[in-house]
Amino acid sequence: MPYVVSAVVFVGALSCLNLLLVLGVVKRLREHSALLAGGAGAHAGDLDLMPAGEQVGAYRATAVDGAPVTRGDTAGEQLVAFVKPGCAPCEEHMPAFIELAENVAGGREQVLAVVVGTSEEATPLLDRLSRVARVVIELPDGPMCRAFQVHGYPSYFLVDGSGTVLGAAYRPGQLPVTQSA
Repeated sequence: MPYVVSAVVFVGALSCLNLLLVLGVVKRLREHSALLAGGAGAHAGDLDLMPAGEQVGAYRATAVDGAPVTRGDTAGEQLVAFVKPGCAPCEEHMPAFIELAENVAGGREQVLAVVVGTSEEATPLLDRLSRVARVVIELPDGPMCRAFQVHGYPSYFLVDGSGTVLGAAYRPGQLPVTQSA
């Protein structure tokens, strides 16, 4: 009889532990689902964008047209977007980004789109982005992602000619971009 009581107590304790673990997993899944379904994309409070006034790190990259791209290679404000192929929020915000890019003072030379992924993954985005921006393709740990401290997609930045962040946002319409006349 003592063996049966011990076995029942052990199974009960094991069941309680299992229940606590399952509740923890369910809570985390709800948090992740809310982040992925939310309008801001896959961003959380701990994945902050670089704040205004922060200096972008040095980087050297090559645009798809072969031109070199470095920090401070343009005069005036520059709009920089980081997008990822297959990212639902990136696709959702793409029309607003393209419209904003079309109206940036200085035109296409003042807009930089960084497609984070492989060349094969980036191909569907190139036609749309190349019309309004210089395009760079790089992997998530590439020099531009490191320089801008990008952790989530899409991410949008407005920087001045010296590489100082003037604004950063998860939606293109939230940036204080100077529109062309």
